[in-house]
Amino acid sequence: MSVRRTSRVTVSALAALALPLSLGLLAPMAHADDMSEPFGPGCSSVPEDGAGSFSGMADDPVATAASNNPELSTLVSAVKKAGLVDTLNNAEKLTVFAPTNDAFAKIPKADLDKVLADKNQLTKILTYHVVGEKIAPDKLSDGTYKTLAGSDLTTSGSGESYKVNDTAKVVCGDVKTANATVYLIDSVLMPKA
Repeated sequence: MSVRRTSRVTVSALAALALPLSLGLLAPMAHADDMSEPFGPGCSSVPEDGAGSFSGMADDPVATAASNNPELSTLVSAVKKAGLVDTLNNAEKLTVFAPTNDAFAKIPKADLDKVLADKNQLTKILTYHVVGEKIAPDKLSDGTYKTLAGSDLTTSGSGESYKVNDTAKVVCGDVKTANATVYLIDSVLMPKA
């Protein structure tokens, strides 16, 4: 009799474990942030593997992750000139609207050189691209967000088509880094004076 009772207990115990496992109840819960995928036509230029890939960038804080992405080399140079690498890497829960190299190329070279030489103005422009919270794509459809520069920027759009301040298009969105969500944009944002 005791053998039967043990068998029933073992079968019952296994059944009790199997049900939650089959339902995924004992598996670690994935955060909603982690389940979304990067989107947009500019995402095709991101390397498929290595430190500059989506999975590689997810392991590093935002300034380090950006330095591994070949599309963001001009931005990374500007961030270094402004002395913002540690500030961005040590912050938590940021959203960065990151101008691509093509976005910086739209600015006449003389104007860009002038801004790069003025650390205060450069810092103001760069911090205008950063929001002190993580913004999911579904919050971009009609949003107003306070930037680290202290002024607001707006977002609009739907699906996989979004704009920032009605001028900059998101070309690759919802890129995860260890401490930020990044949206690559096709224009440099200028804070209002």
